Amino acid sequence: MGMKKTLLFLVVSLTAFLGLKPASDREADRMEIKRVVSSVIGWAKDKNLELFYGSIANDEDYVSVTPGQRVIKRFEDVKQNVPFWMSPDFQYVRHELKELEITFARCGTVAWFFCVLDDINTWKGEPACWENARWTGVVEKRDGKWVVVAQHFSFAKID
Repeated sequence: MGMKKTLLFLVVSLTAFLGLKPASDREADRMEIKRVVSSVIGWAKDKNLELFYGSIANDEDYVSVTPGQRVIKRFEDVKQNVPFWMSPDFQYVRHELKELEITFARCGTVAWFFCVLDDINTWKGEPACWENARWTGVVEKRDGKWVVVAQHFSFAKID
């Protein structure tokens, strides 16, 4: 094997060993994560539960912490909120992810995100909105598909 081929083989082998991906693969993953994170909120536009369920971990690992009293600690707990979301009294208006940042773990199959969320809805015709909510979360690539496994929403205290 020539020197160039040996060097190329070593670089490719080391890259695979370290779990590093070419920049184009990483950018494709970044775009998919952005789509999945947006779907965690955006599914409500068409009340597409399949889209929502496909965007989050469907197991005991899932956790969602919101500014409210209740912490959702597993996928089965998510289903308890379905009657509220599917009610004709709950209407999606729009959502926006501002300043979305995605950082990949070295393994390449885990990433975390941060953004500022506007989640604009109505309940019985009255505003039911989260504006400028801080949203952080962890996504994991499982069976070739990115899903949110943990998320936390909060509001900055303004003095």
